[in-house]
Amino acid sequence: MEAIKHRTLAIVAAAGFAVSLGSAVSAQTTTTVTSTTTQTTVTTTTGPTVIVPQVRRRPPRPNVPAPVSLSAVGAEVAIDDQVAVTSFEFTLTNPSNRPQEAELVVPVPDGVAIRSFQYDGTGSEPTAKLLPRDEARRIYESIVNRERDPALLEFAGYNLIKSSVFPVPAGATQKVRLVYEQVLPRDGDRVDFVLPRSEGAGSISGGDAVWTVGMTIKSSRPISTVYSPSHEFATERVSPTQYKVNLPEAASRAAGAYRLSYLLEKSAGDGLSTTIIAYPDPSVGDGHGGYFLLLAGLPSDRPADRTATRREVVMVLDRSGSMRGEKLEQARNAALQVVAGLENGESFNIIDYSDSIRSFADKPVVKDARTVEQAREYLLAIEAGGGTNLHDAAIESLRVTPTPEALPMVLFMTDGLPTVGVRSEVQIREDVARANTFDRRIFTFGVGFDVNAPLLSALARGSRAASTFVLPQEDVEVKVSQVFRRLSGPAFAAPRLVALDGDGKPSTRLVRDLQAGIGGAGGELPDLFEGDQLVVLGEYTGDAPTRMRLDGRFFGKDRSFEFTLDPGAASTRNGHVPRLWASRKIAALLDEIRQSGANGSTATDPRTKELVDEVVRLSTRFGILTEYTSFLATDPAEVADRRERGLAMPEFVPARAASDRLSSEVKKISSDRAGASGVAQAKNNDEQFRQTSAQAMNCYLDADMNMVRIAGVQQVGGEACLNRGGRWVDTRLLASEQEKPDRVVEFGTPEYTQCVAQLVQENRQGMLAFGGDVYLMLNNQRVLFKNPE
Repeated sequence: MEAIKHRTLAIVAAAGFAVSLGSAVSAQTTTTVTSTTTQTTVTTTTGPTVIVPQVRRRPPRPNVPAPVSLSAVGAEVAIDDQVAVTSFEFTLTNPSNRPQEAELVVPVPDGVAIRSFQYDGTGSEPTAKLLPRDEARRIYESIVNRERDPALLEFAGYNLIKSSVFPVPAGATQKVRLVYEQVLPRDGDRVDFVLPRSEGAGSISGGDAVWTVGMTIKSSRPISTVYSPSHEFATERVSPTQYKVNLPEAASRAAGAYRLSYLLEKSAGDGLSTTIIAYPDPSVGDGHGGYFLLLAGLPSDRPADRTATRREVVMVLDRSGSMRGEKLEQARNAALQVVAGLENGESFNIIDYSDSIRSFADKPVVKDARTVEQAREYLLAIEAGGGTNLHDAAIESLRVTPTPEALPMVLFMTDGLPTVGVRSEVQIREDVARANTFDRRIFTFGVGFDVNAPLLSALARGSRAASTFVLPQEDVEVKVSQVFRRLSGPAFAAPRLVALDGDGKPSTRLVRDLQAGIGGAGGELPDLFEGDQLVVLGEYTGDAPTRMRLDGRFFGKDRSFEFTLDPGAASTRNGHVPRLWASRKIAALLDEIRQSGANGSTATDPRTKELVDEVVRLSTRFGILTEYTSFLATDPAEVADRRERGLAMPEFVPARAASDRLSSEVKKISSDRAGASGVAQAKNNDEQFRQTSAQAMNCYLDADMNMVRIAGVQQVGGEACLNRGGRWVDTRLLASEQEKPDRVVEFGTPEYTQCVAQLVQENRQGMLAFGGDVYLMLNNQRVLFKNPE
């Protein structure tokens, strides 16, 4: 047997795009088996298996040996001053009892220089060829037509690396390594990296290949922040000029291209770094608008002549009878950790309440050794008992004039509904808003399920803060400490975003409908603390560059930062931008519905219909479904099948009746204000408000706190499709999905190829890769694409 060989092929060339997927290409051979009594001819499939690591793998054909499969993908990316070196290691497995040939096809980014192609195996010397876009497209189409599987069409328009054919021994595993480098595109101070993969949910490598992705980013200039709009990467700042980035296992199984951007600091090192990513959409701004994402990051080191704004923290602790025991002990420890975490010179106070209100001091005191010890003694003396006078405790925490030049915060904790004093949710909310004349940030903590979740969310969002819900099995101390640690070093307080007209005056028409991640009226922006990044989404309405300005208190001094939104730089490749905007917008609309239900009048409020209609419009337009609109993904064929078999199944609701169906749910949305269902709704809503990556969409907590993932919906760029009886329907066609299409295009025809070319120009070709028939809007026509099953 030939010894294992290690082969390396080095190539340098300029080409096109980075990604991988999986499919099988068959060639038949005839094997003759002879015995003493008869001769039999057996036809087997022994042609090369084409491995494209980032596309779904088709199941084996009947009576054909299982092909070589991709069992793991490792990707290490080293970025050094805008030059990225991407190292892949693909693990291939041959499950059959005979050697099989395999071929690697990897779409790659423009400007790639291939460093090496290696594998450990037997056979002739390997080759690898870098094919330009037009030739690559012919290869894609050849595989698609041969396999009758349109999965590869998602990457039409990209170049590719095509490897030599090499054998994978029977029952063995083989490693294949590919290394390439590229100069990353840069837009101002923002550098972008993309590792394209299939957008089809659950389709990557048949769901069985494990992906591990790690990155290091180094720069000669300090890095302000690292952001991923696609997946929830874990980032670690090693130094001002270096980051480590890893993809958690849960995120690695989510579909979609891995996108990552890093923002370099301003040359002076003392400013706010900003960039804008835009997506054009003719439905916005009279045909000349679109959506934008503003990313802003703080300097890695505090400016030499500046100090972080001091904090004033008022801790409000519930000591009602239900807090007795472990919960009160955890609350004490949390308060002690908060005091210990304050810097000397910062100030604090403690207010504890049941049916009466008490406080550590009549106003916040400066932290020093003496006040820390006094606070410890005070906390240890607190005992639980009595009812819950939430209203008076909240008003008391807002009454006193705050410490000069400090950012005032309230950490407000409760484990129950108001039972003493004012108990009206509406009045508590309104009284707190009126009393908060000093703009204190009210961070609320709901402990357990017996809390008014919409009230706690409203108190927090209305003050540029956030709500946290501590589930029964969770530790109060840990949750409070996690929030407080994030509030270290206030750097940019009360930021405000304005668009400027040609005369430099604020305009309300150029930019609108800001979604900043905290809710509240007027698109208020959250404060930025050390390590934070600001992600704001909105609509722009013109095609001319727009000057924008961020005003706020930057490291204790009033500052303004200007930048430009240039619609000319907008790209349909930024499809994550409108999806993120829509997700936050839907959260804001649902929150309005819930808050208006505090007095029980939601069902009769004439504004409710308007809010419901907009929720349904955005949900169907962008394929963003929540616990209230998941019925939109119900497949009528599945309903009929399950009912025929006597199985329960939610009723199918046609799109045209969706608003009426959601309106009927409004009473439930509004009435579930406490209990597990109320807390689940609040957590779902908070998650959508703060969402920064598109990967987290279409899942939610149900009334029993179980995670539910909605199947039957796919998103590509700024578009979405729902599955209807095995046919994928463009959400813009849901109201007419039963009507006869204007055109029917058969798979493999010249007309099909022409349509693919147009979809590539619109970055929508991935909508043909789901499998089965696809019903799309194209050139203002309803077009049914007849794909293989």
